[in-house]
Amino acid sequence: MSEATVDVADLRHHGGAEEDGADAADAVDAPLREDIRLLGRVLGEVIREQSGDDVLALVEAIRVEAFRLRRSEVDRADVAARLDGLDVRSANHVIRAFNHFSLLANLAEDVHHERRRRFHRLEGSPPQKGSLAATFELLDAAHLDADVVARELAGALVSPVVTAHPTEVRRRTISRVQRQVTELIRRRDRSVPGEADDPAWSGELQRAVLTLWQTALLRLSRLRLADEIDEALRYYELSLFEVVPAINTELRRELCARWPSARLDRPVLLPGSWIGGDRDGNPFVTADAVRLASTRQAETALGHHLAELLALHDELSMSDRLITPTPALAHLAEASRDSSPFRADEPYRRALYGVHARLAATAQRVLGSVPGPPPHAVLEPYATPEELLTDLATVDASLRTHGAAALADDRLARLREAVEVFGFHLAGLDVRQNSAVHADVLAELLAWAGVCPDYAALDEDQRVELLVGELRMRRPLVRPDAALSDLARGELDVLLAAADQVRALGPEAVPNYVISMCESVSDVLEVAVLLKEVGLLDPDGDGGPTCPVGISPLFETIGDLQRAAETTTAVLGQPLYRSLLRNRGDVQEVMLGYSDSNKDGGYLAANWALYRAELALVEVARREGVRLRLFHGRGGTVGRGGGPSYDAIRAQPPGAVAGALRITEQGEVIAAKYAEPDRARRNLEAMVAATLEASLLDTEGLGDDAEPAYALLDDLAARAQQAYRALVHETPGFVEWFRAATPIGELAELNIGSRPPSRKAGDSIADLRAIPWVFSWSQARIMLPGWYGTGSALEGWVGGDPARLARLQELHRRWPWFRTMLSNMGMVLAKTDLDLAARYAELVPDEQLRHRVFDQLTAEHERSCRVLLAVTGDDRLLADNPALARSIRNRFPYLEPLHHLQVEMLRRRRGHDGQDGDDDELVRRNIQLTINGIATALRNSG
Repeated sequence: MSEATVDVADLRHHGGAEEDGADAADAVDAPLREDIRLLGRVLGEVIREQSGDDVLALVEAIRVEAFRLRRSEVDRADVAARLDGLDVRSANHVIRAFNHFSLLANLAEDVHHERRRRFHRLEGSPPQKGSLAATFELLDAAHLDADVVARELAGALVSPVVTAHPTEVRRRTISRVQRQVTELIRRRDRSVPGEADDPAWSGELQRAVLTLWQTALLRLSRLRLADEIDEALRYYELSLFEVVPAINTELRRELCARWPSARLDRPVLLPGSWIGGDRDGNPFVTADAVRLASTRQAETALGHHLAELLALHDELSMSDRLITPTPALAHLAEASRDSSPFRADEPYRRALYGVHARLAATAQRVLGSVPGPPPHAVLEPYATPEELLTDLATVDASLRTHGAAALADDRLARLREAVEVFGFHLAGLDVRQNSAVHADVLAELLAWAGVCPDYAALDEDQRVELLVGELRMRRPLVRPDAALSDLARGELDVLLAAADQVRALGPEAVPNYVISMCESVSDVLEVAVLLKEVGLLDPDGDGGPTCPVGISPLFETIGDLQRAAETTTAVLGQPLYRSLLRNRGDVQEVMLGYSDSNKDGGYLAANWALYRAELALVEVARREGVRLRLFHGRGGTVGRGGGPSYDAIRAQPPGAVAGALRITEQGEVIAAKYAEPDRARRNLEAMVAATLEASLLDTEGLGDDAEPAYALLDDLAARAQQAYRALVHETPGFVEWFRAATPIGELAELNIGSRPPSRKAGDSIADLRAIPWVFSWSQARIMLPGWYGTGSALEGWVGGDPARLARLQELHRRWPWFRTMLSNMGMVLAKTDLDLAARYAELVPDEQLRHRVFDQLTAEHERSCRVLLAVTGDDRLLADNPALARSIRNRFPYLEPLHHLQVEMLRRRRGHDGQDGDDDELVRRNIQLTINGIATALRNSG
């Protein structure tokens, strides 16, 4: 068959059994192969129609070579040589095609995961791990004491906090078309035999794929902060308004049925946000950004509640000629000022019109406008969500008196739960800033006020004494018209904006202030003084100092994590701060940073430093008599704390969860988890289920062996950190190697986020943000942050001693933390491809440096794979995760052309062999498209 006449049906083999050696008898996965073939065929038809037979033939020929390479039938050098010879425009066609292959394969996989879960339920199998049903079975089997459950779940909170970290490469437009294709596949699943070939359905799929092909994958301009705010808010309409209240309702019901004394007085699952409040290193987060984020969130929440009230008005049409409402409901109807003769006998509709009008007045007061249709009358606004809930409870109680409990338990119950969860503010917006900025701002304020001319010159004890003195006085340091630097004015304005939102929307609107790089008591007290300056902290409130905003120290580097307990003890030892904390329910939140600790000391050292820090903080909380709430700053990739949330939460140290958990959700993870109700339900349920298990069961399982195990990990972590730092921080020229061998410089040109890639100007690893650091290693398929140093540590400690190896094997069997840590590392090692990475290493111009670094990477990778398999007892990577192994088998051949073309385009853009770089715009676009495609296929970036 000539290239010009290639049959588009050949594209059906995308991920099919013919090429991956999949067992034809595996009927469970047959629908996945069928879906991938179908989508590949349709994409091929679109490519032929839009770009011609020659382009389709080129794409198909390269696809065939990629699969032949995986079967070791051709050399990688031969594939690379063919791709290197493509002209820029041909390369663009190939890159776009393989981007879309990966994207469509992902959709097919997602639908297949849903399909398998559905089959699992229909077959009557036991509840799946990570579901609330499975968790309650475990809790039932444990025969827990009701008082223990009530104590451990007092103040229970599970809060996924959405952040705007720039790792989501997909445009919103692309995501919309993806959902369209996904729904078409689902319709095909629901169809009767033969209906899938219906011309109308096929035409819809063809048009969707055509739209995808003709839509630009890349943004023309960088996302603005306002775009990131809107991007996050759309997930409420897509899934969170439906799923979050439902999970809270189920959780209350199941807990109350088992342990009535553990009755929850508020929702457990409460989403949060950093978008618009995270000022650390982002100059675009200003006072206006805080106002915009809070206002848009309130608009989203109030718009939802108003729409639901109107829907309830339409549904509750019962007539008082047929039923008798309660006097309270009748009074609510009379107070509505609804005089329509058509509703004269419909008390519920009249009452709900009045509730709608009052909530509309609330929106008018808060937003200056009313989302949705205007109210029928102008009534008094609700001062708090609790007032709205009181009226909704009146409707609920009345319905139950005349046999309409089923109606009360439907939309009305969902709305009541939604108001409890989302209030008028939607989600708590945290504010974050670096401790060094606080110190600079406060030094300026103190000098302006004549309190201290040189705050920076004071030692720690002197600073604490001065700050405590300021916190005893109500008077501010500066007047509103004070002449301040842009830095000081900007920080104060942000806090003033936060104070405005707290007054308008309630204390839940801005619940926490997070201090990056917190290292001392003064770092915490400086924030307290700044909160006092804008009127949020009252030194002489009822019963002592009060503040609606909690102060959360963030410990990020390994050194900071090792000192976290000492710092927290010192903070809690301050009588004034402790009094403030007592008035907030004696709950101290501490945030733990996964990204910078990893960049600082490597995978194993960072993970163990976090575990040790949590153990020590739990002991501090127990000794000081406070309730500890940990906030985990995890990213999407293993190198930044990523991995399955259920396993990660269950692997926390004893006492570290205690019913409360906050955790960041970043970048591409947000879309992966929350773009649709089914996925959102599964992921949020797993988070809640794991929190219950970690709070109420002994999930560590070490018993008396804990201290010896901890001592062993102390040794292993030190070894791992030494190996990691020897490469990353001590190898001469390493930064130069990293910048040449990865697309770190080109990532900055990709319009995927508002935040700068570095905290400050500089060429060191310390200056670089963890996100582009991890993103770049992923693009080059080295994945260094997820494994480097661990192999040296484990193999060095074992030293060929069978008894020591057996000890590690025992810990792998018994200890969830150790097992999860190694499992996540295995996932990263499986995605690592050092043969491909060698192509990237060729971009390093200094040959001696190139080999010096790459030889260390190769040796450590081999060592890590070898010792991992020895400890787990597996014969291959991902033996414990067959779904991911299958996914990699399906998708990774389509990465091959993207990687080779990325290297070639980087070479052309940067220049090589004494030639100047190529400034052709299409070369730059091709690089960005390969970054997009590789991130899509790997399914995580930074």
